[in-house]
Amino acid sequence: MKPTRVNFLGIPLDPLTMQQTINEVDEAIRTNARINHVVINAGKVVSMQTDKQLFESVVSCDIINADGQAIVWASRFLGGYLPERVAGADLMQELVKLAAQKNYRCFFLGAKEEIVKKVVDIYTQQYGPSIIAGYRNGYFKKEEEEAVARQISDSGAQLLFVAITSPKKENFMYAHRNLLAKVNFTMGVGGTFDVVAGFTKRAPVWMQKIGMEWFYRFLQEPGRMWKRYLVGNSKFIYLVMKQKCSQLFNSKHKQRTGNSYV
Repeated sequence: MKPTRVNFLGIPLDPLTMQQTINEVDEAIRTNARINHVVINAGKVVSMQTDKQLFESVVSCDIINADGQAIVWASRFLGGYLPERVAGADLMQELVKLAAQKNYRCFFLGAKEEIVKKVVDIYTQQYGPSIIAGYRNGYFKKEEEEAVARQISDSGAQLLFVAITSPKKENFMYAHRNLLAKVNFTMGVGGTFDVVAGFTKRAPVWMQKIGMEWFYRFLQEPGRMWKRYLVGNSKFIYLVMKQKCSQLFNSKHKQRTGNSYV
C-alpha cells in the first residue's frame, strides 16, 4: 500500500524512494496492472500554474515523483515530507536493468532518430535484444499521434519511455492512455536518451545532491537555457515563499481566533 500523498502547491506527490517506486512498477507488470508515471521539477511546477492541460495530465498519473532536489527541499520547507529525489533519468536506467532481470520488454519513444537508435543499440549490447519491444523517434505530427500510440501498444511492450519535451510528452500519454492501456508502465524521461547516447552529460553526483544539476545543464547550453532557469527558478521560489507566508498567516490567525474564546 502506497503512503499518503503529499500536497505540494496543489500538486499531489508520492513520498516514495527510488526502490519503492521500482517495486511498484515491478508489481504492476507482474499483476498486469497499469501505472502512468510522471516526475516533476521546479520548471514543470511553474508551468502547471497556467497550463491547465499539463496540470490535468500530471495530476491524473498513478505515481508522481519529485525529480528535482528543489522539490524535495521545498516540500519539507512547507511541511510535507518527501524521503528523497527520484530522478527520471536514474529511474529509467534502473527499470531497463529490471527489464533485463525479469524478461520485460521496453519501447523507446523520442529524440532524433540517431539518438534513439543509439540508445537501443547500447541497451541491446548491455542486456541483449530481448528487452527491446521497439523504438521510434519523437518527430511526428499531431495527426500521427494515434498511429504512434497503436504502434507502441501492438509492440507488446510492458514499459514505455518517452523522451519528448514537456508538456508534449505528458499530454501525449494522457490523451492516448486508452490506446496505451496494454502497456503496464509509461513515463516521460525528458532528455535522458541524449545522456544515455552520450550526446549530453549529466552533472556530477555531488552537484545533483546539492540541487545544482540545473546549473550544470545551463553551463552546457547557456543560450538556450538561461531564460528557462532564471525566470523559471525565480517563479518557483516566489510560489514557495508565497505558500509559506500563507501558512504562517493562517497559523497566526487560528491562534488569535482560538485565544479569543479563552
